[in-house]
Amino acid sequence: MLPILTATDRDRYRRQMMLPGLGEMGQRQLKGTTALVTGVGGLGGTAALYLAVAGVGKLILVRGGDLQRDDLNRQVLMTDDWVGQPRVFKAQSTLAALNPDIEIEAVCDYVTAENVDALVQQADIALDCAFDFKERDLLNAACVRWGKPMVEAAMNDMEAYLTTVIPGETPCLTCLFPEKPEWDRWGFGVLGAVSGTLACLAALEAIKVITGLGDPLLGQLLTMDLARAEFAKRHAYHDPDCPVCGGVKAVIRGDRALPLALARR
Repeated sequence: MLPILTATDRDRYRRQMMLPGLGEMGQRQLKGTTALVTGVGGLGGTAALYLAVAGVGKLILVRGGDLQRDDLNRQVLMTDDWVGQPRVFKAQSTLAALNPDIEIEAVCDYVTAENVDALVQQADIALDCAFDFKERDLLNAACVRWGKPMVEAAMNDMEAYLTTVIPGETPCLTCLFPEKPEWDRWGFGVLGAVSGTLACLAALEAIKVITGLGDPLLGQLLTMDLARAEFAKRHAYHDPDCPVCGGVKAVIRGDRALPLALARR
């Protein structure tokens, strides 16, 4: 049963409810959704911001570590006086001030083999915005294991990519990257406008999956060279022998099919 919109909800979300394909039903689907966001930094924090103001009913924010001053060029939920303190709690308070009518849970930890299943089981959709492939692979495998859609977004310098993983329907992260590249979290430059651009697209992708608005990137990898403003969609190979998703079938839970967007079509 989807939640009912309050008078405040109708006032707050009136403009987006005017969009064809979203409307009241889409807004109720947003309100009834729990979204897990990992790596709540320049990418994940900005994506969480747009999910919060769109009215996603519950956000689970997962990020360990304290804020550093060199995070501030891109982490728009942070403020200078928070340097040296756990960033995920500042993200929680900033988002709560923006939208006090949603629930926000902050987990001051990284994604680990010990916590990933419990985190994914609580969510309807995950946004993978972690800074390394270790966390990404753990989240990808858990989402496949529990039949949860995952928006996969990553950047490097001025380049970025985005796709949506639907277990049993699309390639997973291991299909896309069977061999993991060497990754140094401090080894590349980051421009806030680049992480912000990708974050907006990732949030939009999640909203599309939840509501059926538009067409999400199912089986397609969107690549971006933002130095040249070049965008391309590439067909993503779905490996039938993938050690993570090979042989997995789409999951239906109750009255909500996965992907969430297809439940309305």
